Amino acid sequence: MDTIRGITHNAHAIQLTEFSEVSPIGLNNHRIRHYNKRILLEILYREKIASKSTLAKLSQLSIPAISKILDELEQENKVLHRQENLHSRGLSGGSYQIRPPDGYILCLNISPYMIESVLVDGLITAQSPLRLTAIKATTPEALLEEIEKLYREYHHMHRQLPLRLALSIHGQVNPVTGVSQNMPQAPWDTPIEIKYLLEERLNTELLIDNDCIMLALAEKWQNGSNHQDFCVINVDYGIGSSFVINQQIYRGSLYGSGQIGHTIIDPDGAACACGRYGCLETIASLSALKKKARMILKSHSRGHHQDRVLRTPTTDWLIKHYHLGDEDLRPLVSNAAKAIGLSLYNFLNILNINRIYFYGRSCGFGNEWLDIIQEQTGFNPFDQTDAVRTNATNIIFGQLSRQKQVMGIAYLFVEQALNDMKSINSFKTEIQ
Repeated sequence: MDTIRGITHNAHAIQLTEFSEVSPIGLNNHRIRHYNKRILLEILYREKIASKSTLAKLSQLSIPAISKILDELEQENKVLHRQENLHSRGLSGGSYQIRPPDGYILCLNISPYMIESVLVDGLITAQSPLRLTAIKATTPEALLEEIEKLYREYHHMHRQLPLRLALSIHGQVNPVTGVSQNMPQAPWDTPIEIKYLLEERLNTELLIDNDCIMLALAEKWQNGSNHQDFCVINVDYGIGSSFVINQQIYRGSLYGSGQIGHTIIDPDGAACACGRYGCLETIASLSALKKKARMILKSHSRGHHQDRVLRTPTTDWLIKHYHLGDEDLRPLVSNAAKAIGLSLYNFLNILNINRIYFYGRSCGFGNEWLDIIQEQTGFNPFDQTDAVRTNATNIIFGQLSRQKQVMGIAYLFVEQALNDMKSINSFKTEIQ
């Protein structure tokens, strides 16, 4: 479990940016108490339910301090005290959990051809299995209609309770305006004001971000082994990434952080959809590999009695024939892995983030594919292992189920609630 430390009067120095994103602010008793409240709420969102002793252990605060903070959080209707005792020894002090808002959150991961959906409650606990809905959206309006249709279907099943929306959109998204700026694979190239349009139609609250942010949130909140900064890389139709630094999603000032797929590998290479040449996506994405595999198949069909037009191979076909040892395909996949590793090597040197999780259908190429990527990063000068520090650079496949991955987008509401606490506290401090 990721240890989150609370602050006491004799605490070590902390990063003041936790309290102000504009300028450093000193710590008075009110700000310390408020910060510790946020720490306990974060722990409860991860643990779902916890005793005072567990909260004290994970926050490194004393039991009396925990008791006082929990009393205040109960009075503010942010937590619930339950009689259920989680420990067989010691005095029974019951247990605590977040007081969830009414209703459910519908998590949707959206592309022009597929919507993945999971229903969760306010504690981000699954209330339905993962569902895949095939669609064929040829226009922005058609996509909005498909989302609306699915929302109304879920809402009909739970019509007595509010239903909020958490959307993960493939491509570049502005989470503040709620605009899908660019959606790869879509037959349109215009922005869509998804948040504004759907909130108007459905009369509900909606939060939105891209699919790599979804994966980063899923890892941040559902993987207890993340004790440090980390990155998720999604190698699928395209290649995207997202960074978690100091426990915060890093989006960049223009919300374009994580465009690792547009790292230039070969300036004289193929044209990329972004308008440049030789980007990583033109070499290592599934879309690039399918195009190259199709050209190979086409060249092999010449001179044979094949009059039909060869279709672009599917992802399943690529993975199957790679594992079967296809002599033409294996070099393509190996070169793709080397290109990813080279980009990752540069990335590791710049940000020195040494925990990397790979997601996406390309992970189906297996450990051999991952080993090639790791080999390219083996000379990271900032990863000098010794007897104390071994395997500092961890480049592994993500282990979260697809359901948990899609559920990750619901944590936008959790982070919004915690950030709202920060904003309210800042306002109270100003008027004191």
